[in-house]
Amino acid sequence: MVESAREILFIAHRVPYPPDRGDKIRSYHELRHLAKIAPVHLAALGDDARDLTHGAALGSLTASHCVRPRAKSRARAAAEGLLRSEPLSVTLFRDAVLHDYVRRVLATRPIGAIFVFSGNMAAYVPARLPEGVRFVMDFCDADSRKFAAYGEQGRGPMGWINRREGRLLGAMEIAVSHRADASLFVSAAEAAVFADMGGQADRLAVIGNGVDMIHFDPARAHASPARLASVPGPKIVFTGQMDYRPNIEAVTDFATQTLPLIRAAYPSAHFLIVGRNPDDAVQALAKLPGVIVTGEVADTRDWLAAAAVVVAPLKIARGVQNKVLEAMAMARPVVASAAAAEGIDAQAGRDLLVAADAEEEARAIIGLLSDPLRAAALGQAGREQVEARYGWDAALAPLTRLVTGHDG
Repeated sequence: MVESAREILFIAHRVPYPPDRGDKIRSYHELRHLAKIAPVHLAALGDDARDLTHGAALGSLTASHCVRPRAKSRARAAAEGLLRSEPLSVTLFRDAVLHDYVRRVLATRPIGAIFVFSGNMAAYVPARLPEGVRFVMDFCDADSRKFAAYGEQGRGPMGWINRREGRLLGAMEIAVSHRADASLFVSAAEAAVFADMGGQADRLAVIGNGVDMIHFDPARAHASPARLASVPGPKIVFTGQMDYRPNIEAVTDFATQTLPLIRAAYPSAHFLIVGRNPDDAVQALAKLPGVIVTGEVADTRDWLAAAAVVVAPLKIARGVQNKVLEAMAMARPVVASAAAAEGIDAQAGRDLLVAADAEEEARAIIGLLSDPLRAAALGQAGREQVEARYGWDAALAPLTRLVTGHDG
């Protein structure tokens, strides 16, 4: 370990275990990397009861940990945020017990660095840090721009709330970047957006996402579950957390606009929406011809392996989409929106296809369904690109220097 007398405090808005959704995949691998450098103390929130049951796994990675249920309602968080003139996404993640844990760790342990995952948790970092303690902020992406985009699209009270959130959260993100020794972003494009917003440009660093190439290996996929094997025709697959607004909007548009165009050419084609916690709007899509909503599955690799095409038709997407990298690692042909492909180091037309609207999506997918050799070549090229560019060890190599202040 580097400087064994110095320890690390890791603060995250979601417990980084298990690595089964985009943000948790990144934070889990960062936690593993930092645990090789020095003892780590973890402060995190849990979304549900299951998130409070991973003590043994977290104990193997940390010197101590405190995981608190995120019990505050959105209504209460909104009221607190309006009263305090704070971003609602900050008040939503405020927890008094977690604050006490952070203060206790800083007071009693030889902390050399605080690593914060997600901008809404920066409020846990004291205004004044002990001498020599580094503060590294992993924004991942400029989250405030997402709310600003919602605000531009919306009207009425929600439009106002999202515009307010974008404005206040953006101001907070910029202020945090001026405090932090380093602010991390998942892609150069996100870092550039943040610099243009007024972030501390000379302290920005890019730490890209990675993929576990051993786990996401098409040769390691299991036999198809009975539910999957019973689906006839070519399978078009989307994976993601299905209570997340950009995912909800993406699958809704695809199911209602793109899929009918595909089924006109391939009547037996099915669109499989694979992911936990499907929103009511997502569940309602299962009533449409050719749409299947799975909810949580035991292993997304099985569903990816069975896909004729994997789609990522997100209209709003920040940073690097793990769902795209995982599908490419599984050697599946991917059709993505420009927003979903933006942060990925891949060549459109060689490693994946990029489509601008429903008509382009349908033409691209129909073309792949009608030319299996081309689809297989696209999938193989995608896997080779991910293997060359997105291993986690390579992606996180700069993290040691950023957290410790030296190469170690």
